[in-house]
Amino acid sequence: MKSLTTSKFQFTGQTAVYNGKVRDVYSIGQDYLVMVASDRISAFDHILPKGIPFKGQVLNQVATLFLNATKDIVPNWLIGVPDPNVAVGYRCEPIRIEMVIRGYLTGHAWREYKAGKRILCGVEMPEGMRENEAFPAPIITPATKADEGHDEDISREEILAQGIVSEEIYLQLENYTRQLFQRGTEMAAERGLILVDTKYEFGLKDGKVMLMDEIHTPDSSRYFYADVYEELLAKNEPQRQLSKEFVRQWLIENGFQGLEGQQMPEMPDEFVELVTSRYIELFEKITGKAFEKQDVDSMDERIIRNTENFLKENNLV
Repeated sequence: MKSLTTSKFQFTGQTAVYNGKVRDVYSIGQDYLVMVASDRISAFDHILPKGIPFKGQVLNQVATLFLNATKDIVPNWLIGVPDPNVAVGYRCEPIRIEMVIRGYLTGHAWREYKAGKRILCGVEMPEGMRENEAFPAPIITPATKADEGHDEDISREEILAQGIVSEEIYLQLENYTRQLFQRGTEMAAERGLILVDTKYEFGLKDGKVMLMDEIHTPDSSRYFYADVYEELLAKNEPQRQLSKEFVRQWLIENGFQGLEGQQMPEMPDEFVELVTSRYIELFEKITGKAFEKQDVDSMDERIIRNTENFLKENNLV
């Protein structure tokens, strides 16, 4: 099955392009961005060698759902979605931190906890917790936003001391983060899921904070199935979850955590198919809709045609 792993488009009015780990961002003039969600997949800050068919479509459509469902909380960058793999929106000045919020002790937080740490990003974690147990209240554990290499944990105090943002802006970010997480939690619960943890990225446009990029997707979030959560927790068994964590676990089992000297393992076709099915499962579970696979044989032509038409119809070029 064909996947979109590279994009080298030339749109009308294009002034620059930035290739991220998963998304390729095209600047249109000075004010707008075309964001193409590829089928690349990353873990431990490394891009894996094979694309995951339909992953970009899943990410783009799930992110769109949640951006539209949360614009009453915080304004966001999105203008429209001309193609299943494409979002068009306003250019913002990125705030160089990721606002990570965790409702449960799992993933990175659990790895740190198991290693004996009880302070994460300046936030105290209670003694005596088990893996996947809920925190008494969600905790915010920011990370620096790195163009290359690893994002790193950072505390509120360090953010303010380094002058990354003012205290006024940072408090806004915390407030928005908690409200967005609450909305995401409520929407997940309606679908029989638990929103475990997630991250948000913000920027400034005309001096105002705006939500950027994706939210509540399997790349940026972790979900547990609510119906088996308590039973599995009581047994100290792994949770049934929808997220990228199983990809990280597969890499760990195959000797890779992005550390120096480690070799990226080969990805069997069966594993690629499994990852695709997990992403589609999350789409259908979180949206309650059947996933409609788009034509992948002429993806490049489709993306160019749909995006060009949207830019012209909306007078963005």
